[in-house]
Amino acid sequence: MGGTRCALVMMVAAMGTWSVRPVAAQDNYEIQVYGSELVPTGATMVELHSNYTTRSGVDLGPGQYTTLHAEHETLEITHGFTNFFEIGYYNFTTIQPGVGFDWVGTHIRPRVAIPASWHWPVGLSLSQEIGYQKKQYSPDTWTYEIRPIIDQQLGRFYWALNPTLEISLKGPNANQRPEFSPNVQLGVDVSRKVNLAVEYYGNFGPVFDFESFRNTEQELFPAINYNFGPDWEFNLATGIALTSHTDVVGLKMIIGHRFGLASHRGG
Repeated sequence: MGGTRCALVMMVAAMGTWSVRPVAAQDNYEIQVYGSELVPTGATMVELHSNYTTRSGVDLGPGQYTTLHAEHETLEITHGFTNFFEIGYYNFTTIQPGVGFDWVGTHIRPRVAIPASWHWPVGLSLSQEIGYQKKQYSPDTWTYEIRPIIDQQLGRFYWALNPTLEISLKGPNANQRPEFSPNVQLGVDVSRKVNLAVEYYGNFGPVFDFESFRNTEQELFPAINYNFGPDWEFNLATGIALTSHTDVVGLKMIIGHRFGLASHRGG
C-alpha cells in the first residue's frame, strides 16, 4: 500500500500546478486519446505515430512553418516501472514542404495510475508531459501538459475521456491561463480482432475565456483498431474538421509493439 499512497500523493501534487498557462503544444505529432492502463512493469512499448495534413486552417503567425501537406512522424518509447508508474519519451520529426526532413523536438511524459488491484469501476490515471520544440514549429518553445485520463470497458463498449490542460512555459503565451483541450474516444468491439471507434479532439482556448466555437480547433476521427496480437497496437483513422480553423488530418496511424513482457490483455 505504500506505493499506491505515493501514487495518490503524486497525482494530488500535480493537480496543484493548474494555475500556470499554455498554448497547443505538439498536437499534430501525437494524435491519440489515452487509456488509463499503463505499460506493464518491466515492459517497454515502442510506438510510431504518423499523420499527414491535407488542409490547414490554422494561422501559426510570422516565422512559423505551415502544417499544410506536412507529414509528421513521432517515435514514442514508454517503460513501465511499477504497477502505478511509467515514463514515456517522444521524439518529434517532420517532412515539411520546402524544408524536407527536420527534427522538431522532444517531450518526456511521466504518468501515474490507480492500480487495477484496487478494482475501481473506472480506470484513472494522470499524465504530465513537458518538452521542447523548435520555434519554427511552435512559438512556445517549452510547454507543459497535464492530462487526467478516465476510461471504462463495458462489455464490447469502451469510452475514454482526457480533459487536457496545455501550458506554455517559454514563449509569447507564457504566464497565461491554461488552454482546455479535451479528447474523447467511444468504441465498440465488432469482432475479436476489430474495434471501431470515433475519436474527438478539441481546443477551446484559455480557461475562463473560451473562444467562440467557430474560432476553435475541433476534429472528429472515425477510427479502426485492429488486434494483431497481445503485444501489438494498431490504430488507423481519418480526420473530419468541424471548424474552418482546424487542420484536416487526411490520415493518421499508430503502430506499436511491447517488448520484455507479455501484455496483460489482448489488443
